This record gives sequence, C-alpha cells and structure tokens, in this order.
Amino acid sequence: MTIRELMTGGLITVRPETPVQQARDLMAKERIRHLPVVGPGGALVGIVTDRDIRLNLPSRATSLSAQEIAKLPPNMRRVQDCPRGRRPVYVELDIDGRPIFRASLPPSGIAGDGPARVYERFVLPASDYDLAVRMRDTGRSEGFDHESTKHVALAPAQLLVIDFRAETGEFVFR
Repeated sequence: MTIRELMTGGLITVRPETPVQQARDLMAKERIRHLPVVGPGGALVGIVTDRDIRLNLPSRATSLSAQEIAKLPPNMRRVQDCPRGRRPVYVELDIDGRPIFRASLPPSGIAGDGPARVYERFVLPASDYDLAVRMRDTGRSEGFDHESTKHVALAPAQLLVIDFRAETGEFVFR
C-alpha cells in the first residue's frame, strides 16, 4: 500500500492573507480540520488546523454601552458581556424510514456550556433494521451538520449504542 491510495485528492487550500474567519467557515463547510497554506505558484508555506483557528479567534465577548450597563443590577455591572452558553443540539433518529426520535437537547452545566447528552431506550424485536441518525450542532436553522446511516441485524437481547465522536465528527454504532 502507498500514500497515494490513502491521500485525499482535490486539495482545498488558503493563502496567507486569507481572513481567519473565512478559513474557519471553509473548514466547517468542507468538514475538514487541516488547511494547507500556499504562497505564490501554489508552493506550500504552512498548515493551519481547526485548533489553531479556535485558539486564535477573537472572543465572543461584546462591549456594553453605558445605557446597557446602567440597566444591570449593581453586582452585575461590567463593560463586557461574555456569553459562555452553547447552542442546543438537534438530533433525529429514523428506523426503517420512520421517525422514532426528534429532540432539541440543551447543553449541560450551570452556565449552559457543557455537552448535550441524551439516553433513550427503544425496544425492538430481533430483526434487520436501517438506521439513519442526523445532528445539527451549529446555528443553522435547517439541514444537518452530521449524518450517518447503518444497516444493523439485531439479535435477541442485543444492545446497540449510537455515540457521536466530536473529535472526528462521526457517529459510532456499537
């Protein structure tokens, strides 16, 4: 086996002068975590990762006006508002083309900045099933950021768990 058999074709690149937000949007759209940076003539000058971008984007903190500060209780008056909360995660599960589960899952934690979790039990007779799971975890109002389908053959008393690995952006069926 050679690298040629493993590599991805159709290379997506950015230039050194590309705005960071534009590179982040491109990575999200193309569902990639690494972007080669090319200079004149297409020569490789570096690589930027999703982690590089995440650690260097400006804070989501916003400056408050004097009027907004005045409206706050005295113990909450501050110049910046730093929202920590995460968006809810929307999940759908279909079994043999029928909708079985639909839910908008709020983030956990006191500040609403923890992961969203769901534990649901569906009792099914032993048989073959076609599963489709979809998830939206960004600000978009329609469509899905992650989707997967799987044909499973369930045996009597078998357990099946569907998990999502954020680091790879993939659903895991086990």
